Amino acid sequence: MTKTSLTVLAAALLSACSLAPTYQRPAAPVAEQFPAALPAGGATPPGPVTAGRAAVDIGWREFFTDERLQQLIATALENNRDLRTAALRIEEARGAYRIQRADRLPTLNATLSETRGRTPGFANGTGQSMVGERFDAGVGISAFELDYLGRVKSLSDAALANYLATDEARQTAQISLVAEVAKAYFTERAFAEQYDLAQRTYEARKRTYDLTKQRMDVGASSLLDLRSNEQLMETARASALALARQRAQAENALTLLVGAPPKSAAAGNMASDEQIDAMSAVPEGLPSDLLARRPDIRAAEQRLKASNANIGAARAAFFPRISLTTAIGSASPSFSQLFDGGNSTWSFVPQLTLPIFDTGRNSANLDVANVRKNIAVSDYEKTIQVAFREVADALAARSYLGDQVAAQRAVQDAQAERLKLLQLRFENGVASSLDVLDAQRELFSAEQALVQARLLRTTSAIDLYRALGGGMK
Repeated sequence: MTKTSLTVLAAALLSACSLAPTYQRPAAPVAEQFPAALPAGGATPPGPVTAGRAAVDIGWREFFTDERLQQLIATALENNRDLRTAALRIEEARGAYRIQRADRLPTLNATLSETRGRTPGFANGTGQSMVGERFDAGVGISAFELDYLGRVKSLSDAALANYLATDEARQTAQISLVAEVAKAYFTERAFAEQYDLAQRTYEARKRTYDLTKQRMDVGASSLLDLRSNEQLMETARASALALARQRAQAENALTLLVGAPPKSAAAGNMASDEQIDAMSAVPEGLPSDLLARRPDIRAAEQRLKASNANIGAARAAFFPRISLTTAIGSASPSFSQLFDGGNSTWSFVPQLTLPIFDTGRNSANLDVANVRKNIAVSDYEKTIQVAFREVADALAARSYLGDQVAAQRAVQDAQAERLKLLQLRFENGVASSLDVLDAQRELFSAEQALVQARLLRTTSAIDLYRALGGGMK
């Protein structure tokens, strides 16, 4: 047993050796700076929440101040099935790592057995058959590999990296879930606002249509005016119905993300201009910040480390493998004498296995391990490039959408003023009713477009927050 202990200790010391390549993080295949934002009048100074703070340091409860939205996100983090699956995959990966790590230490087993057999007389030389009986008890180590080249350690390192990658994947899922719930919420609120606008427009046009019909009945209006008003009225009605359908579908999408029916679908409003300004003012930082802050990039790097460790295991397969089986115990022809003095037994069975001819299996395994590492490198670099593009796209949107919303609001104001002036001209007999109807149509389109532009700016701010790694806290 002393020799066995020394052998196991020597194996533990030698296990520090490894044939895995020295890991080096690949250079980020992106520019050192994000594309410079072009001058835009819509730029806003940072708000009190985002001033001087990176997105990853701003909790989603600070970033999203709408109380109902906060409740929806909290419910989604508890009930969303995709996030729940991601958490369970962490448990699965942790178990796989623990199993692989256990192979680095010997397994000690206790045994108790009975052997009974009959030997015929011609075989034992006595001419009479005999029944033999034996009892054995002991403890031992079976087929423990002395990991002098780090093969088992490399497999354990790969399992650990896969576990860490799975944990990073769960964080990525959580960040995405927070962003998607917020976007779905504001989308539903935008459809609700557009529906209310279309419904009010329809009711107003219906009153105008009814009045025109009465005027036509007394000869004060033409059939052309009636049909034009009818066309506008039905257009508003069709828009209201379409928006009601879109709002219902948006609420269904929100329910799926949250994992439970929202308690009050009619509560809450779209983000105000001040709230959008605050959300859009998150500082972008540098591309190198993404390497440490975005969990999807960290997950890709962990998968790369796992592939790197697997190369070490594949290389070690070319060398002799030493395993050890040892046991100590007691044997007796009767159970009552099993632990009496003089019945002790022991065994020590070291084994050396040297690969000689395996039809290229080890070589193929090494080639596969190298290819998988190259794939992991490409995946890591692609993940960085995608992250860089997401941030760059969000920054570009931030540069222009502020001005776009301001311009669309100016269009709406101009159309409202135009309609007011045309109504005065119509009342004084200068403009025709068709001019008024055309102005009403264009004002309705401008109002709908303004809601869409504000929604686009809101979702763009959320995308920037998510792309910079915000949404975990």
